[in-house]
Amino acid sequence: VQLQASGGGLVQPGGSLRLSCAASGRTFSNKPMGWFRQAPGKDREFVAASRSGGTHYSNSLKGRFTISRDNARNTTYLQMSALRPEDTAVYFCAASVSNLILSSLFNPESWDYWGQGTQVTVPA
Repeated sequence: VQLQASGGGLVQPGGSLRLSCAASGRTFSNKPMGWFRQAPGKDREFVAASRSGGTHYSNSLKGRFTISRDNARNTTYLQMSALRPEDTAVYFCAASVSNLILSSLFNPESWDYWGQGTQVTVPA
C-alpha cells in the first residue's frame, strides 16, 4: 500500500492550496482517510479526517480547511484557504483499514498507512 501526497508549496498569507493524496495497493472507499501536519520541533497534529460517519476537523482549523474524497480515484483532498504563517508544516495523509472511532482519529498511532508528506510554507 502506498499513499502519494502532492500539492504543497509556497503560498502567500491569505492564499489557498489544495493537497491531494492518492492511495494504491488497496481501496479505502469505506475506511477513514485523513490529514495531519507537523511543524519543526512540534508533534504531529491532527488536521482533518473523512470516514463513513462524516468529516471531522481540528477545532482550530474548522472553517478554513475542507477535506473531501473521490472514492473512484481512491484519493482524498485537503482544500486549505486563508492560509497563515502558522499553517507552515509538512502535511501528511493517512489511511486506516479499521473503522476508527471518533477519539481515535486524533491519534497518529491509530492510523495504518502514511504518505511521505508534502511541505506547505506560508511566509510571515
